[in-house]
Amino acid sequence: MESSSFAESSSSSSSPRLTSKRLPPVTDLESGYVSGTSSTAGSSGELPQVTLTQPHMKHLNRQLEKMTAMDRLRFVKVCFPNLYQSTAFGLTGLVSTDMLSKIESESPGSSPVDLIFLDTLYHFEETYALVEKVKERYPSVRIHTYTPKDANTTAEFEERYGAGLYDTAAELYDWIAKVEPQQRAYSELNVAAVLTGRRRSQGGERDKIGILEMDEETGIVKINPLVDWTFAQVKQYITENNVPYNELLDRGYKSVGDWHSTSPVSAGEDERAGRWKGQAKSECGIHNKKSRYAQYLEEMQRKAEEEQLAAALEKVEREQKAED
Repeated sequence: MESSSFAESSSSSSSPRLTSKRLPPVTDLESGYVSGTSSTAGSSGELPQVTLTQPHMKHLNRQLEKMTAMDRLRFVKVCFPNLYQSTAFGLTGLVSTDMLSKIESESPGSSPVDLIFLDTLYHFEETYALVEKVKERYPSVRIHTYTPKDANTTAEFEERYGAGLYDTAAELYDWIAKVEPQQRAYSELNVAAVLTGRRRSQGGERDKIGILEMDEETGIVKINPLVDWTFAQVKQYITENNVPYNELLDRGYKSVGDWHSTSPVSAGEDERAGRWKGQAKSECGIHNKKSRYAQYLEEMQRKAEEEQLAAALEKVEREQKAED
């Protein structure tokens, strides 16, 4: 049985999964479809057909704001096909996992919501130990683990990309270790909607997020079921329900990521103050707009296409001159 005590803190390819069919032209800009991308069926079969307009999204958010977290999870579990939970096994995500297990027990035979774990290969040993505890506690839940491309160990990562990449090229590190594996997961698993552990009380860029959001780059619906909970509420649920949690929380950590960019927080500091401490950064790239490296890749691709087009035109001109 897991301990229920807490110590007080003392210190490449997109995977759109929503239809992009447009309504006939209208004058109300709010009437356009939320999804702004198109998609084709992958090897796993036809894509789930989900379409949301901006007014529909706003309406759903207004209704979901009135619900409890458990009821929100009941609703989205029924509403969205190909629903997954993206997690690094932080406290909020663990609450969602436990709630979903309770919902599953309410309806025998219902499918569990699988987890997507982005293993950067730089997590704390305590985090990896927690993954095993979660597997034991929730045996029906499948965990899909994604590591950086062509690397399954830290040694392989550093042999391929260099040691200390997180310091020498942070944007590139985020892309390789987090963004690309996430895109790969969404594409391979054919994800339509994903649960996250983000909350407004975490501050930074999260203070105004809704329960339902549309990821404009992937067309995937992001769902934040505990968006209006405080850290104290999350902590209380974990304790009262004896949910396994990361032992680092008993040592002053409130938000746990990679060991090289995570530190304990002091009393009175924001919950995520220990992430990238001393840096002008609050997100790793998977929950914000395109990283500078992603933009760089797009620019390189655009230039390559322009060069190919210019070369093709030049070839045509040469052939025409030769014929003349």
